[in-house]
Amino acid sequence: MSKELFIAPSHQRPVWLEYPHSFCRLVEQGLIHLTPWHIMEVEWALVHARGLGERYPGRELFPFAYRQDNDDVACWSSGAGEKVFVIHDFASPGWEDEAAFSDVWAWFRSAIDETIAWE
Repeated sequence: MSKELFIAPSHQRPVWLEYPHSFCRLVEQGLIHLTPWHIMEVEWALVHARGLGERYPGRELFPFAYRQDNDDVACWSSGAGEKVFVIHDFASPGWEDEAAFSDVWAWFRSAIDETIAWE
């Protein structure tokens, strides 16, 4: 699996975004489909980031995963370090925050729990 499919080059991503090592490890190990969660390919992440910017202009978000059964997306936010926010996209501004995790590993643990519950 090519990392380039999931990690945007520096000229395409926000200047504030440095992909966490933990995220890179997930991609390198091919842990990209955790049904119901899926890691986004770069092209989809860039399109979705533009949409998030339009819907939530007061926030700078960059998504890296989506949940297939609803409008939840896992994102990083400018100024928040490695913290992960789950945004319920298309919610009214101010109501979009679904969950927050200290880092990718904390989000990943939750995604694994959701994978187990999915069965």
